[in-house]
Amino acid sequence: MTSAASFPFPGRLNTLVIGGRTDADRVLLTPRGELVRGCADVLAERLARVPEGTARVDVDMSGVYFMDTAGLEFLEVLREHGRRRSVPVTATRWNGQPRLILELAGLDPADPLRPPAPGDGPSPASPPVAPERQERLRLLQEEVEQLRQAIASRPVIDQARGILMATHGCTSEEAWHILREASQMSNTKLRTVAAALTASAQAQGAPPPEEVRTALSRALARRASR
Repeated sequence: MTSAASFPFPGRLNTLVIGGRTDADRVLLTPRGELVRGCADVLAERLARVPEGTARVDVDMSGVYFMDTAGLEFLEVLREHGRRRSVPVTATRWNGQPRLILELAGLDPADPLRPPAPGDGPSPASPPVAPERQERLRLLQEEVEQLRQAIASRPVIDQARGILMATHGCTSEEAWHILREASQMSNTKLRTVAAALTASAQAQGAPPPEEVRTALSRALARRASR
């Protein structure tokens, strides 16, 4: 059984579904999509259906490809479930942008719910600001800035995803990848690609610029060939 996030904004796409299965006394949950506003409520609803007597809950995060600060609320719901039912809970297999956000927040991407072991943390003998640490911090700061821009751009990106889903029969996740590939191939910001596609779908709307149109066609063709 799966749960889908809902949002109060008209036309907003559901961005998280949580599948799962029960093996003996263990429950495995498999979220797919984005950890954004509403994700903690979706998780709480799914956890409420975990059978009594479950000995552990494991969450495979490999299907999550975007996360903002709401992801920390998602983790807190998992922690609270483990405390309330006195069962071990894990959240593993983080990738990409969500993994970087965990690192920036000072959490262990291997399992951010795992309590730190004695002695964990930087060695007192390590330089307080090593060059590689400075570079890592710079990259993470850039990631956060990109995250802020992505949040500001979400409405038009969601509309563009909806257009692709309706006209090409793809899923929300596939539409996201098509937009991202078109952005990369045309060397155009993702929001600009989404805005051009959305505008072209309106009555009397102008078609996207040629480079964006070509990139979208190539991205759609690559999806069709998979």
